[in-house]
Amino acid sequence: MKFLTAALYKFVSLPHYANLQAHILSACEVNRIKGTILLASEGINGTIAGLPDDIYAVLNFLRTDALFEGKFADLEHKESCADEHPFYRMKVKLKKEIVTLGVAGVSPTKQVGTYVQPQDWNALISDPDVILIDTRNDYEVDIGTFKGAIDPKTTTFREFPEYVAKNLDKTKHKKVAMFCTGGIRCEKASSYMMDQGFEEVFHLQGGILKYLETVPEQESLWQGECFVFDQRVAVKHNLEVGEFDQCYACRHPLSPAEMQSEQYTPGISCPYCYNTISEEKRASLTERQKQVILAKKRGEAHIGEKQKN
Repeated sequence: MKFLTAALYKFVSLPHYANLQAHILSACEVNRIKGTILLASEGINGTIAGLPDDIYAVLNFLRTDALFEGKFADLEHKESCADEHPFYRMKVKLKKEIVTLGVAGVSPTKQVGTYVQPQDWNALISDPDVILIDTRNDYEVDIGTFKGAIDPKTTTFREFPEYVAKNLDKTKHKKVAMFCTGGIRCEKASSYMMDQGFEEVFHLQGGILKYLETVPEQESLWQGECFVFDQRVAVKHNLEVGEFDQCYACRHPLSPAEMQSEQYTPGISCPYCYNTISEEKRASLTERQKQVILAKKRGEAHIGEKQKN
């Protein structure tokens, strides 16, 4: 039976979020669920996996248990399937933010931009007065983005405020539209932009994934594939699994052509990290890859294996 992976998040005021940690962990463990859930005063964010009925039991617990006072009643999630369990343990972590921007006081629970449904997104970003910003990290943008989108070339979401300060002007950029993989980063980014005085701020509800799922390919303004943080690595329209893999050493997504490079060795290096890996690190990765191969020959999963080799 295939395992079901559920990605979920919701910005909602949780002043007593620390008190929820043990209850959520217990519900996941009882249902044999593994993955990671983050809790903060601004909400919940996580990805969990298990057998379908067990996943739905945990989601129902979050949405209906009186412990949560109805705050997760409309909690949305996105699904994907895997032949093998993608996680090895269950963790519920307490954080300052469920997606780290690093700016105190910014939260969609206080103010947020305008949510735009996928079916309305094309019309918005086709407006010449709209500046379109991809809020994801550089390695994600490398394999696909929306036509006409600006790449801030950030390596972490923490760098987004600096990009805004150096490149955007609220007196010139009257309409700003943003997007990300599942909606969480651009939702947080829209809150930050409004806090900085930008008035017309829009973000794609459900993110790129919802757009690729609902907008017909012949009408799409998406170009390339969308990087995802699970065993699929990347997806295309209709959320079909893409052609990219991922380098274990540096985590950069790799195209089929890049995997033909002489600098690519499965589990050890790729064109993006070949010249930066120390000999000690290379030796460690080489030994690890040997163990992965031996485990596969025995029909076992090697602990820590997260890519398709």
